[in-house]
Amino acid sequence: MATSNRRTFIKSTAAIGAGFWVAGGVSAKASTSANEEIRFGCIGVGGKGSSDSADAAKNGKVVAICDIDETRFDGADNKFPGAKKFTDFRKMLEEMGDSIDAVTVSTPDHTHAVAALMAMRMGKHCFCQKPLTHSIEEARIMSEVARDKSLVTQMGNQGTAESNLRLSAALVKNGIIGTVKEVHVWTNRPVWPQSFGLKVETQPAPAHIHWNDWIGPAPKRDYSPEIHPFKWRGFWEFGTGALGDMACHTLNMAFMALNLRNPTSVESEHDAHDNVMYPKSSRIRFEFPQIGDRPALTMYWYDGGQLPPAELFDGLPQEEDGRGNKRPYNSAALLVGEKGNFFSPGDYGADVRNTGILVDGEFTNQRQFRNDVEYVRSPGHFEEFAKAIKGEGVPMSNFPDYSGPLSETILLGNLAVWSGSKVEWDAENMIAKDATPEIERMIRHEYHNGYHL
Repeated sequence: MATSNRRTFIKSTAAIGAGFWVAGGVSAKASTSANEEIRFGCIGVGGKGSSDSADAAKNGKVVAICDIDETRFDGADNKFPGAKKFTDFRKMLEEMGDSIDAVTVSTPDHTHAVAALMAMRMGKHCFCQKPLTHSIEEARIMSEVARDKSLVTQMGNQGTAESNLRLSAALVKNGIIGTVKEVHVWTNRPVWPQSFGLKVETQPAPAHIHWNDWIGPAPKRDYSPEIHPFKWRGFWEFGTGALGDMACHTLNMAFMALNLRNPTSVESEHDAHDNVMYPKSSRIRFEFPQIGDRPALTMYWYDGGQLPPAELFDGLPQEEDGRGNKRPYNSAALLVGEKGNFFSPGDYGADVRNTGILVDGEFTNQRQFRNDVEYVRSPGHFEEFAKAIKGEGVPMSNFPDYSGPLSETILLGNLAVWSGSKVEWDAENMIAKDATPEIERMIRHEYHNGYHL
């Protein structure tokens, strides 16, 4: 693709960046002045919560931390001087509500909504890890509350702040490969055990783990080290499987470019599952209606070793496995257009070297076209959130306009896996045609142990 011909591949220019989105962006109110310090309460400070709470400390003052595992408080006095410690987020918010401006929620998926919504209804800005929620209804409610209260919100899918990903989205949105007909997204996850009939051994919870607080709104069950601290992702009651874990990253660029919200139908081919753990692998097909000037299209998701048809990899960059052998990327997205294909490799679509456009067998790095579209470079993912609290911009991955609809799309894929049949979806009313009570329970959860939305 010659440089002199590059403009023939681009129809127009439009900005992709902080606060820009097809829905117009939600206008959030600032809670502090530019010179005031943001006071954070951090719910979950282990795992991903370790970096989220560290980011909070870099961008303000952490005044309270909460975790169900007391060993995660080790060193907290040095990291977060003066921060009060809690094992139940409800007590933290009740006691510290007047002293907190914003929260981070970095817990297992099943407790995202109950924690975030309690804080948001108290007027607290919210940074919540991906996927935004465990159920479709939860994602819709969190979006509505954020909009109604004009709160600053951000989901923890950091690829939205990558300039390379924003450039990719801007190029696709502006027609570099013409009308997109298909989207293929894949991941090598799960990297934890999940499949039909795996035996889970239980034992008394260690003294430092507050197991009832970890269970939260889910039905009670005994502690198992095969669930906490990591393998919970493979359990329907607690996690959202490989799709929930990775699609907020690998689907991110295509969603940003093509507004992949509210599919009309979703169906899945997958290994057997027992309604306890997710299947070992799945292949999910989403049908999206026309939105604006973006025609209807089909998206395919692959996990657990599944991959798109081999012919789609012809001419695309591939990874080396350390022994000189080449193979498709572990995680990537491929957009098939009328003029060519767009390849976005890596978990976050941020592999600059191998991101680009394939036309007539010739692969061209996308950065050749970076002056042909407008896109806003981010100060950093968490930094976007903190700056918005002080009145500067709107985070790209805010709940109402971006991460809420993205999470709804992703969770519909899991609904198709659970149902075992094609799901015809009424997005406006959150209704699956001919849904059984079991399917309805996956759309709208029941809550236990005194927790509620």
